[in-house]
Amino acid sequence: MTGTARDLLETTTARLAPDPAANRLVPLIARGAASRDTLARLALEQRWVIASDQRSFRHLADRAAGEPEAAAFFATLTEGEVLAARRLVVFAQACGVDEEQAAAYEPLPGCQAYPAYLAWLALNGAPADVVLAVHANFSAWGGYCATIAGALRNHYGFTDEACAFFDFFAKPAPELERKATAAVQAGLDAGRLDEGLAHRYGRLLQAYEALFWRTLHEPA
Repeated sequence: MTGTARDLLETTTARLAPDPAANRLVPLIARGAASRDTLARLALEQRWVIASDQRSFRHLADRAAGEPEAAAFFATLTEGEVLAARRLVVFAQACGVDEEQAAAYEPLPGCQAYPAYLAWLALNGAPADVVLAVHANFSAWGGYCATIAGALRNHYGFTDEACAFFDFFAKPAPELERKATAAVQAGLDAGRLDEGLAHRYGRLLQAYEALFWRTLHEPA
C-alpha cells in the first residue's frame, strides 16, 4: 500500500535535487577554507531559522488535526527542532558567539527567506502537499550537514558536542521516513495531495535553501 507514496517521495526528491555546484560555501567548509567568522554567521542565522521553523511545524501539526498521519509527521519535526536548538547553542559557543553578540546580530534577508517561506506554507499549504515538499528538501540539507560535521572535526578541531547540531540532521531518520510515507499515502488515498503544488512548494524551498548558502558565502 505504501509503494505509491514511497515512489512519489523518491521521485520528487530526485527531481528537486539541487545542482551540486550551486552551493559554493559547503565545499569551502569541507576543505577547511571557510573563515571562523563565516561559521559564526552560520550559527547566528540558524538561531533564527530553527526558532521560526519550530513554530511553523507546530502550526502545521495543529492545522493537520484531521489528518493524523500528517499531524504526526509535523509533530515529530517540531520535537526535532527543539532538540536541534539545544545543540545549536553549543555550536555557536564553539564559534565564539556569546549571548550579547547573538542579541545584537542582524540576520541577513537572503538567509531568512527559507524560514519565511516555510511560515507561508504553514499558513497556506495543504498539509499533505507540504509533507512532500519538505521531505524533498531534507535530503540536500542532510547531506550538507554531514559534510560540515566532518569538516568541523577534521579542519577546525571542534568537539563531538560542538558538531552535534549537524550530526543530528545528518543521521538517518527511519521513523520520520515512515511517517512521511504514511502522510503522503493518506493524502493520496483521500485525494488531498496535489502533486503539482507540492512540486512547486518543494522547488521554492530548494531555491531558498540555495539562497541561504549563497548569502552566507557572499554576505552584503
